[in-house]
Amino acid sequence: MTWQRYQNELIALIAFVFMLGAYGYKTAQVSSQGQSLATAKHAVEEVQEVISLKKIWDDTRTGKKVETLQTLVPSSKVTWSSQNKKVTASYKNLTATELNALVTKILNVPVEIQKLKIQKIASSYNVEFKCKW
Repeated sequence: MTWQRYQNELIALIAFVFMLGAYGYKTAQVSSQGQSLATAKHAVEEVQEVISLKKIWDDTRTGKKVETLQTLVPSSKVTWSSQNKKVTASYKNLTATELNALVTKILNVPVEIQKLKIQKIASSYNVEFKCKW
């Protein structure tokens, strides 16, 4: 008898529990969708960055840009060796302004710096530089 007496309240309670479960499921799906959207955006940004870096690294003018490092200071101060896509350079007795210009140019050229050693001797500088592209 008591079951039939509270039948409507029990049905309302079960419906409320189902409603709470559906709401929890919906919020979980919305949150996972937002997270997957953010992951996809991040992946697209990484791919775009890789493509732009590949364009920079595949530039055929990079070799010419590296060659400008040879003419940046007087040739008497430079020992230059270039093989394929590798350069080894040694600069002797550079002034501070020549060193600043050289380092600025090195850092603005899209190459992989393997070695950059700067030694100060009295008021002049010696630089050893190795790179590849």
